[in-house]
Amino acid sequence: MGIAKNPVSAQPIIMTSSADIAELYESNYATVYRAALRVTGNAADAEDVLQTVFLRVLNQGGRLEQALKPEAYFRRAAVNAAIDLLRRRIARTEIQIGDAPASPSKENAALLKERLRRAIATLDENDAILFLLRYVEGLSNGELAEMFGQDKNNIAVRLHRIRQALQIEMER
Repeated sequence: MGIAKNPVSAQPIIMTSSADIAELYESNYATVYRAALRVTGNAADAEDVLQTVFLRVLNQGGRLEQALKPEAYFRRAAVNAAIDLLRRRIARTEIQIGDAPASPSKENAALLKERLRRAIATLDENDAILFLLRYVEGLSNGELAEMFGQDKNNIAVRLHRIRQALQIEMER
């Protein structure tokens, strides 16, 4: 692959040909799709996110900012794009939550997931990304600390506060 990268610093990766971009897509599309599917809960939305993420890379002239870890870059980009998609959906429509059945069922589980998605969409973007990378993608606090350039304990405290905010939002 004709990708230029600097192993010492976090210089961007720059694709030098369409074959490089195709190879980048082939090696990362599954990561993007899985992350998007976990956040959106919908295959069609996950495909939209997949397209959005790779179109953004193309629109940036084939530059990747987190050059040393493309998988981490694409996971974060997918979560970001999925959150954007959920926020746009919330702005367009509101569902009726009060009419939900009182007994536990698949409908209740689906409603709960949708309420959680909407609650996540109300979070600050970085908090939403942090929450989803930890609890949906399964990254450890140590991995998140490295990714966000913060202390592991700070990540734990932020996650605790994010969970509290989500709980309050879910109780509304």
